[in-house]
Amino acid sequence: MKITPSKLNTFLMFKLPSAFFCGVRATYIDDKRCVVKVRHRWINQNPFKSMFWAVQGMAAELSTGAMLTAKIRESGKNISMLVANNNASFTKKATGVITFECNEGKLIDEAISKAIASGEGQTIWMNSNGINADGIQVSSFNFEWTIKVKQ
Repeated sequence: MKITPSKLNTFLMFKLPSAFFCGVRATYIDDKRCVVKVRHRWINQNPFKSMFWAVQGMAAELSTGAMLTAKIRESGKNISMLVANNNASFTKKATGVITFECNEGKLIDEAISKAIASGEGQTIWMNSNGINADGIQVSSFNFEWTIKVKQ
């Protein structure tokens, strides 16, 4: 079954309701990139009237993890995945619609191939940047994903 933005958003509603109610929505996914948007609203703001950092983190993580999930499914192997580490930086107040995009599908392909060939766990650092409607970067998230073929 192919992962689509609609299926991801339905998954959010049932399995990650906090992300769904905060407005995190996948808008595009293919084998190279994934785009997730979230609108600043009352429910996801901090006391400074900008988007709470954790909401940005949910959107950024989804943009990396959805692609990884899709590629693991495509491999046909039983592969586990887990975020081992992450870091973020914030450069501007996040208001309006923030778009998180990850363009690192090629890194996933390489890591899955290595994991299958060697039988050893692999790690991938993936980046997702949050861009506002004016094209200005408001945040940058890095996630260290670990994958391992289950025996």
